Amino acid sequence: MIDKKIQEQLLYKMLKIRILEEEIAKRYSEWKMRCPTHLSIGQEAVASAVCACLDTKDFAVSTHRAHGHYIAKGGSINQMIAEIYGKSTGCSGGKGGSMHLIDESVGFMGSTAIVGNTIPIGVGLGLSISLKQSNQVSCVFFGDGAVEEGAFYESVNFAVLKKLPVLFLCENNFYSVYSPLKVRQPQGRSIAEMVKGLGLPSDSGDGNDVEEVYIKTNKAVEQIRTGFGPFFLEFFTYRWREHCGPNYDNDIGYRTEEEYLNWKEKDPVETYKNKLIQNGWSKKECMSLEDNIFKEIQKAFEFAENSPFPEQKEAYTQEYKVLQTK
Repeated sequence: MIDKKIQEQLLYKMLKIRILEEEIAKRYSEWKMRCPTHLSIGQEAVASAVCACLDTKDFAVSTHRAHGHYIAKGGSINQMIAEIYGKSTGCSGGKGGSMHLIDESVGFMGSTAIVGNTIPIGVGLGLSISLKQSNQVSCVFFGDGAVEEGAFYESVNFAVLKKLPVLFLCENNFYSVYSPLKVRQPQGRSIAEMVKGLGLPSDSGDGNDVEEVYIKTNKAVEQIRTGFGPFFLEFFTYRWREHCGPNYDNDIGYRTEEEYLNWKEKDPVETYKNKLIQNGWSKKECMSLEDNIFKEIQKAFEFAENSPFPEQKEAYTQEYKVLQTK
């Protein structure tokens, strides 16, 4: 049984991701966010539950669809929105946009637009943990399409060989842009079962059930911290909106409206909120939580609107970071 404090944390994280991304979608047509945005609406449970199992000192890296992971790991939403607005107060100085988010203060070590690109980076972070013996975990978020990249297999092989403290976290939403799994991978093959052949222990579950994700992830993270080595988790979920952008794209033929509606009925946020209310939470508690989050998000957009753009001379600063070694 998950205690109420964790339940509140899970609901808070999911609501924060949902409300913030819905606000991004609402405001995107204002043309003040001049970068591509990949929204994770519908997939909030995985990011929320996984990051609830990680400490601030633990590392996490992500993909082009990084908003949820960044928010759930504790990243500054003021700096995130400012980054999407291209402002100097953004988490990447206004030079990276939606797909290049970072907040080292909470262990969110970066996201990238290149599929599979952060997988070896996450493994490298795992190696640094192993060398320092710091008892941290490096969590690598990626989608089902990334397991088709050579970097994935090379990274897994190295992590298994060196018993690195890495959590490989696959969010399987069944599509790589507009290509379903059936045209990219052998039908009937389980990704979680496939990676066992690489010597990587694995498990899978319902990515729309936030408590199931939390329980399975918590168990995996505890094993990793004891020196167990890397672990692979695959959670099945579904993005509601278009691959890139604020709209819906069920009309262009790669998926059906019926499929979308079936998944929407499994809404992880509303399902969990209703479950908590049935188990004794009051509707007033939930409404108060949503109201406070909405106010926080409005302030983040005000912060972004009022922040300055970077000066031209900043275009080539912070391209590389020099690490100080002892």
